Amino acid sequence: MRLRTRIFLDFWNFQLNWNERTGKAPCDWKALPNVLMAESRRMLESAGLDDDVVLDETLVYASVKPGDADKNLKTWLTTFVDRQPSFRVKIRDRRVRSGGVWCNSCRTQIAECPHCHTAFERSPEKGIDAAIATDLLSLAWEGVLDAAVLVSGDSDFVPAVERVQEKGLKVVNATWQNHGHELAHTCWASFDLDSVIRSLLRE
Repeated sequence: MRLRTRIFLDFWNFQLNWNERTGKAPCDWKALPNVLMAESRRMLESAGLDDDVVLDETLVYASVKPGDADKNLKTWLTTFVDRQPSFRVKIRDRRVRSGGVWCNSCRTQIAECPHCHTAFERSPEKGIDAAIATDLLSLAWEGVLDAAVLVSGDSDFVPAVERVQEKGLKVVNATWQNHGHELAHTCWASFDLDSVIRSLLRE
């Protein structure tokens, strides 16, 4: 019996932590699915799941700034990563919300920097978490997913993981050391990405 598996990878969660731990060393993205699947297979097999664990797809979710700000990144994601075997990249534009800064002391809201007069902006709305959770739930309910490898440390995924696992599916969490304890605890199994850094360093 085939154990149909998909990798769900939060690009920025992975990339920023990778940069921090490796000093921005090049990551071998071509090798990434195989490395993640090797760790996941080891856990599934140790639990007595001897089925044929097959990778159906590697889904990469990334947000980019609109316009030319992230032009090179978007080009790399669409012309290199998206063309690798098993990869499918989903890109969303970041939507920055305008808004002031509220002072609790004087009860005043400031709309722009008093020095350069640039308007303050709130954190960008990425929609990445919602896209990952939606795809995870949809694929599970369509009956085309038996196991998932979730590459993130974001606790926002806990409710989706709990719901998916109620259907008997296995979710393996790949996260970084000292990150995402709640998500790792919720998932059926987890492993540290720090342990596979050496396998992913591009020569």
